Amino acid sequence: MSNYNINKGIGRTVEFKGLKAQYLFIFAGGLLGVLILVMIMYMAGVNSYICLFVGAGGASLIVWQTFALNGKYGEYGLMKVGAKKRHPKYIICRRSVHRYLKCTPKSNAL
Repeated sequence: MSNYNINKGIGRTVEFKGLKAQYLFIFAGGLLGVLILVMIMYMAGVNSYICLFVGAGGASLIVWQTFALNGKYGEYGLMKVGAKKRHPKYIICRRSVHRYLKCTPKSNAL
């Protein structure tokens, strides 16, 4: 009989080197952005050492900030902070109170 491995990670979030959930996308997107920036700078004729410095500095900044955000907010904390910023502090109601308390008479049945 064949032995099959059972996938015990069903329902868990994706994790890579301690980075979870949306931090992986921030990490990958940031590194890809730095790579494209360095490629554009190199093709534009900027000095190679400047391109190397910008690439290494940008990549290290992305790695450092991503791991710092992951440690500070956790798996779902960054989404909670974003949702809290979009939540209104108070609700404005410009209709008068009289309009809310207005009673309409019931129609006579039959």
